[in-house]
Amino acid sequence: MTDPQLVLAERVQQALGTAFGPEYATEDPLIRPSQFADYQANVALSLAKRLRRAPREVAQALLEALDTTDITAEISGPGFLNLTLGDDWIAGQAVRRLRDERLGVPRPAEPRTVVIDYSAPNAAKEMHVGHLRTTIVGDTLARTHEHVGNRVIRQNHLGDWGTPFGMLIEHLLDIGEEEALRRLAAGDGNAYYQEARLKFDTDPAFEERSRRRVPLLQGGDPETLRLWHEFIEYTKRYFNHVYTLLGVTLTDDDIAGESMYNPMLADVCEELTHAGVAEVSEGALCVFPPGFTGRDDMPLPLIIRKSDGGYGYATTDLAAIRYRIRDLKADRILYVVGATQSLHFQMVFESARVAGWLHDDVHAEHVQIGSVLGSDGKMFKTRSGKSIKLTELLEEGVVRAEAVIADRGYDPAVRRQIARQVGMGAVKYADLSVSHDSEYVFDFDRMLALTGNTGPYLQYATARIRSIFRTGSYDPADATGPIRLGHPAERALALQLLRFGSVVEAVAELSEPHRLCNYLFDLAQAFTSFYEGCPVLKAEDEDVRQSRLALSALTLRVLLQGLHLLGIEVPERM
Repeated sequence: MTDPQLVLAERVQQALGTAFGPEYATEDPLIRPSQFADYQANVALSLAKRLRRAPREVAQALLEALDTTDITAEISGPGFLNLTLGDDWIAGQAVRRLRDERLGVPRPAEPRTVVIDYSAPNAAKEMHVGHLRTTIVGDTLARTHEHVGNRVIRQNHLGDWGTPFGMLIEHLLDIGEEEALRRLAAGDGNAYYQEARLKFDTDPAFEERSRRRVPLLQGGDPETLRLWHEFIEYTKRYFNHVYTLLGVTLTDDDIAGESMYNPMLADVCEELTHAGVAEVSEGALCVFPPGFTGRDDMPLPLIIRKSDGGYGYATTDLAAIRYRIRDLKADRILYVVGATQSLHFQMVFESARVAGWLHDDVHAEHVQIGSVLGSDGKMFKTRSGKSIKLTELLEEGVVRAEAVIADRGYDPAVRRQIARQVGMGAVKYADLSVSHDSEYVFDFDRMLALTGNTGPYLQYATARIRSIFRTGSYDPADATGPIRLGHPAERALALQLLRFGSVVEAVAELSEPHRLCNYLFDLAQAFTSFYEGCPVLKAEDEDVRQSRLALSALTLRVLLQGLHLLGIEVPERM
């Protein structure tokens, strides 16, 4: 354990046990960064009343029991304990990080199987900006859990079943299979879907045909399944194009759509009925999970089989959670889905608990995703009010990025590649840098800025470090120290570098990628202060130069690893 804050927390907890008894050794020491020292322990103030002693007296007892090897401690104010780490300890830990391929990210004592349900667009429809966040956040969580050492199972829960496919297939039969597939291949999926939807809503005969088609699909009618597969193949090609453009790790092997659970739905209903969890209410089979009531304070039902015998989303989601626990052996399941589905997932999780599927050894979590807004503060749409196609939005990001990249005489293909990396990095970082359950305004000008908390700023920071090594004809891999901390900016940078491991752990544990973004931004700022105050290649002597090269090399590695976990590629030059 070399994260400074965690090291100090452990020391203070040991002192609490020594000074006040073992029952206090698990007390939160309330370690916080301080402007008067590296950190400050505030636990004396919270304990004083319980111990019936003055806060400064509690702090003094703590100080006397504290192991001050490699640290200095003093009492300030009403009872704060100021803690400053020794320069030699910080430098030594920084050198250890240089030699650690994991950069201080600890491996879990017991790796867990983590199932992550993310992206989940609707088959045979184009992705829009609403799918951006679930895809990006989910992919970062998958990368992070894999890096930590957990077994990750990605699940792309496509909407690929049910009534929509009845109307899509019937519309195909109306206009001709060849023409329908030509339009789908040409990227006309949204218009095709909207035409089918309009007919479904306005033509009773078409609606009836579409509804009759659904049982044929669910029952395995060969011709209906053949046409359904045509839509799915088109869908895969289109989604893979988007995922490649975004640089996310989803593949065809990760697809686990609604259709996959169709054979399980009847059995789910039967099991829940046999267990007394489900009951018939007004002709529908329902689960009434405890604690959920409607406006009239009546129990709120989760309908798992409709009165007409059909199944809905709730049935599929219950089949999915049962499958993920029993078959995939999940220890933890993350549902990276829009915040508007919060009540639905609360009821699904509670129903799964009542059924005995979800228990204390398995944790299910709804990673709520907030909306993407336009500059007017409303849902992000085109000026005509239509949803914006995700591919068009991403391509615009690349074009805009190319306009802000400095013209250094790059080959056009190289310039386009850099623009793609910067454009996609800007879009992804803007999304990930805010809490996943918060809304944010989609603004290309802000996203692509080379200053401030943006993806391009971090990409530029890595490019600047690489230019140092390139200019001096040094290899970052050869910069191994030793490290000396003679300047405050060197010390601040080294201290920041030691926090990387605990930040990555926190992202995995709390499902909060914005923590990693905030850390990387703080690190880049610390490096900027170091770069401006501490000449590297023009350092006064060789030992100082080698020390600063080592700090630069470690910063580069941490930035690159952190950005990789965010799914952000980094150009060699900018």
